[in-house]
This record gives sequence, structure tokens and C-alpha cells, in this order.
Amino acid sequence: MSSGLWKQIGNFAKTDLDFFPLRHTLSAYRVSTLKSDFLAAINVALLAFPQGMAYALIAGLPIQYGIFGACIAALSGSIFARSHLISLGPTNATSVLLLSAFAAIQITDEQAKIQLLPIIVLLSGLFLMLGALFKAAQFIQFISRTVITGYITAAALLIITNQLKNVLGIDFGDSSPGSTFIVLLWRTITHLDTVHWHAVLVSLITISIYLPLNRFLSFLPNVALTLVLASAIIFGLQSVFQLDVKLLGGFSIAQWNFSVPQFDLQMIRLLLGTSLAIALLSVLEGISIGKSLAARSGEKLQANQEMFNMGMANFACGFGSGMPASGSLTRSMLNWKSGAKSPLSLFFTGLMILLCGYLFGPFIVYVPTASLAVVVIAIGVSLINKHQLFIVTHSTGSDLIVFWVTFMGGLVFPLDIAIYLGAGTSILLFLKKAAAPELVEYDFTDEGNLAEIKTKQRRIPEVSIVHVEGDLFFGSAELFRDQIRRISDDECLHIVVLRMKNAHILDATSVLAIEELVRYMNEKDRILLVSGVRPKIHRVIKKSGLVDLIGEENIFEEHPENPTYSTAMAMKRAQEILGGKEATVTIYAKEKVEQE
Repeated sequence: MSSGLWKQIGNFAKTDLDFFPLRHTLSAYRVSTLKSDFLAAINVALLAFPQGMAYALIAGLPIQYGIFGACIAALSGSIFARSHLISLGPTNATSVLLLSAFAAIQITDEQAKIQLLPIIVLLSGLFLMLGALFKAAQFIQFISRTVITGYITAAALLIITNQLKNVLGIDFGDSSPGSTFIVLLWRTITHLDTVHWHAVLVSLITISIYLPLNRFLSFLPNVALTLVLASAIIFGLQSVFQLDVKLLGGFSIAQWNFSVPQFDLQMIRLLLGTSLAIALLSVLEGISIGKSLAARSGEKLQANQEMFNMGMANFACGFGSGMPASGSLTRSMLNWKSGAKSPLSLFFTGLMILLCGYLFGPFIVYVPTASLAVVVIAIGVSLINKHQLFIVTHSTGSDLIVFWVTFMGGLVFPLDIAIYLGAGTSILLFLKKAAAPELVEYDFTDEGNLAEIKTKQRRIPEVSIVHVEGDLFFGSAELFRDQIRRISDDECLHIVVLRMKNAHILDATSVLAIEELVRYMNEKDRILLVSGVRPKIHRVIKKSGLVDLIGEENIFEEHPENPTYSTAMAMKRAQEILGGKEATVTIYAKEKVEQE
């Protein structure tokens, strides 16, 4: 038994991951591919560089951490990815989760955040790699996309509210701005008397630059252009009017160093939930982006490989002073639309970001904090997708519930809790649906076809054909057993044909429920026949010993070439049990017709 258990665990953990896919990328690389990848990398780097600054500002970190994270994730992504469809780096979703996590544990000091960051990123990377090894990406399908929509909408409001203090030049003094949207909004409102009008002027100038660029010249790198133009104008105004403007801190590539996390067991326990939430969010965000682009491009995405790639990227960022890495929608879309052909486009993107950091890092000291905050708010507003909001709030009641639980959770609680609330609600509602198998009585028509009974009259009153629509697992076992009991309590009924053509799962709980059902039916002088049994279900019935109770002669396997054949044979068996009572059942078996 022990060896069998370990064999099952071994089969489950057996991985199809490629731990060094770069060799395949290089072996198939061509000069034409190099040109396409290089041109795409230029476009993506011009977006990733200012975005990295913005995401660092969101998380409350020095701007270089966002830039270093974008560079490291891109370089790592080119080594461990099998696809070019997911561009890795800091994102809005993970940045605002960091912001919420730091605020929740009341860490406001920048140096303290820098010390905790590598631990969070490394733990997230480990969770992602372990998940990939155990093929966890396939379980993401059980978490509704509605969770992401609810989370992103709440995160967008938190991003906007968090940057209002920089846009308005508000001073919170020594008090923490708060860890949630509600608290942060209240603190902002109560400190409106500290608004700095020079900051407001900078914000208005930046908005007046960004909006026209974004509307009429959307094909240009508008985030970078806005910051450059706004900085130049403000620099000119400062020299004339002596404006009191808060500026970002510049940085040099020489500041980039190898960071060794200071592991502390108590701190790991404190940050474990945040790290797991970042890992979960990264998979949900990254894989959904990759699958969306794969569907549009006709390519195949290996979800577990990309999950492993994200894990390795985070692991590298943990040691390289970088922020958490996830799949970026805007950069992934731009990379694809720019004509990237291979994962090496990410490598060139990383080099370009590094070059931008070397050339422009020292000049970032001239960028007003309010200007970057305006750009961040614009990014936050763009995250509110009206089309997706309409779909998730108008499709089904379950989606509406999941959206509001996630969204309100993101407004009232720290965002990592919102992720767990949304994912948990999504899974619970899924199980609720799956745990209610639909049982419909069928009968054969005069033409020999199976059809749902519209009235309670059966052609053979003593026989009921019950079609199971749904899987029989632990959540549905008890309900299934009780429903069949009610059917078998019919005084005229003698035989129940359980048609399991659409059942793909049968677990131990369901086997026990069927066993109880068969014993109950036998006590009532009823007989259970099972038809349409798939090979996988049949193996469970045999291995569990259920076949001895039902009887091998009362079990009829599925015939894919003729879906009604096994049920027709079960009806033939029913007639034999009934003593050959006259009733016409037409059996279509492959190419011959057998009349009973």
C-alpha cells in the first residue's frame, strides 16, 4: 500500500517542465527573427522603463526598484520561457498588493520596506516554482476571471486614491496613510487643508500634456514623453518663479547590487500570506494574458512552464533588488503587436531597460513627483474596464456575487485578503453548482432513440432510465444518492438504469454513496443497472469492489461510436430480469439493428 501511495504521488509530481528552454530557442533562431525581436524590444523598453518608475512609486519604494525589477524579469524571462507571449516585470496588480501589505503591517519607513522586499519576492518565486512542479496552473481554471476583474477594479481605486497625496501635495505628517481604500480616502479628505498649490500646478501641466498625447498620438511612448516634457516645463518655471516642487530621486546603475535577504522566521510567517497572494495573483494575471494572446495568435501556451518562468524571474528579482514579477498586459500586448517572434525579445528588452537606466537614471532627479503621480493615476483609470465590468455583473448571479465580494473586499480589507475572499467564493460557488447533478428520466422512442420523458408515463413502467448530467464526486454524492432513492421509491418501479455517459469523475465518497444506494434498493426489491460507463469510471468501480455488489452483468460500458447502444443493452438486460415481458426496444449497434 505504501509503495502504491508513493507511486501515485510520483505520478502526480512528474513534471514536463523544461528547465533550460533557451537551448531550443537558440537552436531555431534566425537573422530575420533577431530583427523582429530587437525592434519589438525597443518599443517595450520605452514603455517598461517609465512604468517601472510608476510601479515603484505605487508600492512606496525607490524608483530604481521598479526599473531593476523590469530589467531582471525580462532577462530571466528569456531564459526559462517557451513563449514570447508573456512579458514579465512589475505590474499594477502586484505593486498595489505590495503597497497594501506594507500598510497592513504598518511599515511606512522606506528602508524597512527595502529590507522586507527580497523576502516577499523570494517566497513568491518559491511558491510559483513549486506550483509549476506540481502542475498547479491547471487548477487556476477553477478561479473565475471575475475575481481578477473585481481585484483590478478595487486596486485601480486604491492606486488613484494613494496618489492623490502626491498630486495635491498633501502632507499626512507622521501618520500612516492607511492600508485600505476606505481609510486612505478618509485620511486624504481630512488633510485637504494641507494641499500644496505648487504641486497642483505641476499636476495640471502634466495632465494637459498627457491627455492630448494619449488621444491623438497614442502610437508614441506617451508615458515617457509626458514625463520628459513636463519635467522640462517645470524646470523652466522653477528657474523663473522659484516654485517649491518635490522631485524624484535620481539613481545610477552603479547602485544596483546583489541583495541577500535577511531571513527571520517571525518575519517569514508575517509575510507568507502576502507572498502567496502575489504568487496566486501573478499566475491568474500572467496566464490569462498569455492564453488570451495565444488564442489570438494561434500559438500554444504551456501554462506550467510559464508559471515556472515567473517563479525563476521572482527568484532572480529577490537577489537583484527587484520588485515582484508578473505578466504585464500592456507590455505583453505591445511586444506581440510589435512583431516579436521568440522569447529572446525579452532578453533585448532587458538590455534596453539597462541602457535606459545607464543613460537617463541620473536625470530622473528632475522629474516632479506630482508628474509621475498623474501618470500613475492615468494608468489606474485605464485599469477600470467598463466592458468587462458589464459582462461580469450581467452574466450570472454567481459572477455578480464573486465580483462584489472581491471588489468590496479590496476596498475594505488589504488586497491580499480580497484575493483570498474572491478566489474562495469563486471555488465555493463552483462546487455548489457541481455538487448538484441533474438527474433526468429518459426513455426509448418508437424510432429507437433516447428522449427525455415529458410525462411520468414510461413505455416500460417497471424500468426507469435516469441520465446523470454532471460528475459524481464527494460534493455531489449525498444529493445524488437521495435523488435516486426518491426515484426508486416509485411503487411500480423495479429497475433503475443509471446512464453515466456524461459523468467523468467517480471518487471514493460517491462509491460509498452508490454502495448504500444499491443495498437500499436491494432491500426494496429494486435492481440498479449502470450504462454508458466510461473506462476510467469502470476502473474505479472494479478497483473499489463495487462491481461485486452491482454485478458485472449489470454494468455496460460506453460505446463512443454509438452513444445509445450501452443503454439499449441495459434495457435488454432489464427485460431479461423482468422475465421477458413484452415491450419493444430498438437497439442500434454499429451497422446492424437488433429487434427485441
